[in-house]
Amino acid sequence: MKTSSRLVSRATLLAALLLSTASVQDASSADNFSQASPSPRQQKRTPHYSFKIVHAFPHDREAFTQGLLYHGGFLYEGTGLNGRSSLRKVRLETGEVLQKVDLPSEYFGEGIAIVKDEIFLLTWQSHVGFVFDLNDFHIVRRFSYQGEGWGLAARGNELYMSDGSAQIRVIDPASFSEKRRFTVREGNKPIDQLNELEFVEGELYANIWNSDRIARISPQTGQVLSWIDLSGILSPLYRRQEGAVLNGIAYDSAHKRLFVTGKLWPSLFEIRLVANGSG
Repeated sequence: MKTSSRLVSRATLLAALLLSTASVQDASSADNFSQASPSPRQQKRTPHYSFKIVHAFPHDREAFTQGLLYHGGFLYEGTGLNGRSSLRKVRLETGEVLQKVDLPSEYFGEGIAIVKDEIFLLTWQSHVGFVFDLNDFHIVRRFSYQGEGWGLAARGNELYMSDGSAQIRVIDPASFSEKRRFTVREGNKPIDQLNELEFVEGELYANIWNSDRIARISPQTGQVLSWIDLSGILSPLYRRQEGAVLNGIAYDSAHKRLFVTGKLWPSLFEIRLVANGSG
């Protein structure tokens, strides 16, 4: 009887241990799955920034701004619309156009970028771009590409080009051949309507067309690192013309100054970003 009782007790104890171990394994598996696939509420939200205006500068309200950059103490601006497209060198403080070349009326000018002593300029739907000499604005050569041309920015010896989609093309400026491309995403969601581009401290900034938002993008991963909301930057007293949307980002890397403007806007703004936390 004692031997039989011990056998029963041992069997009961073994069964309890096996049941307990299985429960722990099930719980551990559930925890691992939960960590690998967080619910939408658990996912980290993209940080948002607002702005503070540091200074407002005059801007030609007839300039349909498509490309903007700061180089050597001056602004360089590419403007659009057929019959009104141009490349300009502009004095920041006064908005005075110091140098200008007009594009033939069949071309709708788009983004610009500087590589060494040359200015690259895209056109919207003509599948052709122009390279200008930085000093005298004469045309050095032309190049061609597939699809539409929207924004352009330079980083070292590479050009980054947007075409209105969620894709960014990385281009060799010597041949204008595509080296690679990546998709801009917030989480898993592609972000399209990428327009004017600018590199700021290693991040790629992109205007989102027809909105008051700028995306700050990792050029390594394509992920949106944060958003800048510029709602209200242009006084509501100014009555915008049709199409007069936010577009134009320039950065003075020497003095850490960030400038923004829009198509047909009367002002160009130097701004400082203000963190809103997660929004």
